[in-house]
Amino acid sequence: MKTIAIDAMGGDNAPEAIVEGVNQALAEFSDIEVQLYGDESKIKQYLKATERVTIVHTEEKINSDDEPVKAIRRKKKASMVLAAQAVKDTKADAVISAGNTGALLAAGLFVIGRIKGVDRPGLMSTLPTTDGKGYDMLDLGANAENTPKHLHQYATLGSFYAKNVRGIANPRVGLLNNGTEATKGDPLHKDTYALLEEDKSLHFVGNVEARDLMNGVADVVVTDGFTGNAVLKTMEGTALNIMGSLKSSIQSGGFRAKLGALLLKNSLYQLKDTMDYTRAGGAVLFGLKAPVVKCHGSSDAQAVFYTIKQVRTMLETKVVEQLVDAFTVED
Repeated sequence: MKTIAIDAMGGDNAPEAIVEGVNQALAEFSDIEVQLYGDESKIKQYLKATERVTIVHTEEKINSDDEPVKAIRRKKKASMVLAAQAVKDTKADAVISAGNTGALLAAGLFVIGRIKGVDRPGLMSTLPTTDGKGYDMLDLGANAENTPKHLHQYATLGSFYAKNVRGIANPRVGLLNNGTEATKGDPLHKDTYALLEEDKSLHFVGNVEARDLMNGVADVVVTDGFTGNAVLKTMEGTALNIMGSLKSSIQSGGFRAKLGALLLKNSLYQLKDTMDYTRAGGAVLFGLKAPVVKCHGSSDAQAVFYTIKQVRTMLETKVVEQLVDAFTVED
């Protein structure tokens, strides 16, 4: 049985969306148990499951505007902190939260701890491609500055995840850069390129450009945290604006536009599903001693369900344990 600790009070739609996602997951998967951390009276309003779920009551929570490290240190009884502590104390196998990203990163580092040999865990998410296969990208903002060694480690971390969780036998690793030529980029990217090219354990395909990411140019894309976060938010904003503009055009386009939309209904839904990155789950703080996964702050019940499914797969494939063994061998 896999035990997942969940911060029920984190995110814009908590606790309703969190608990409803848990209801769906418990109905779907018979091999998981869930610990919900938060205000018991508010959680019980939405909790339908009665088996394999427990509530750990606390009225303290970390707010979106709290300073991450201070919040983790001062709010010892916050729902997010207690969930992370449960993992550290081996009372749970993984933690999920839709709350303050910085605070979750701090909880992961200071409460659960990083794997020996991993310099800086990276924030990684599976992002959409036009063929529906997706790609894993890191770092998405856990670290504002990185060294070539960090990016080299991200390639190893991403490959491990792609192999074990997504089932890609020999994942292609690309380095996000401002051109595909080997000589492109600043010293960080040139030195990283050299490290990745020398590492024969990786299937390195060279530099990749941001415009090609959704075309499936690589299975794993590595970059520094500042650039990764900017790319992620650009993609999110572009997808939302395209869908919003399309909807507005149909609504204001008269009868012909509405008729055309009706004829294209199935194709439009397929496009929406292709652009929907939530089906791949949340963002993983990869490189820690246990799975720590961040749901988007605006996650609905379906997004929470897919994140629980993702964590279940991570636990089932023992990807973190394999990562620990790999870095231990390297030491």
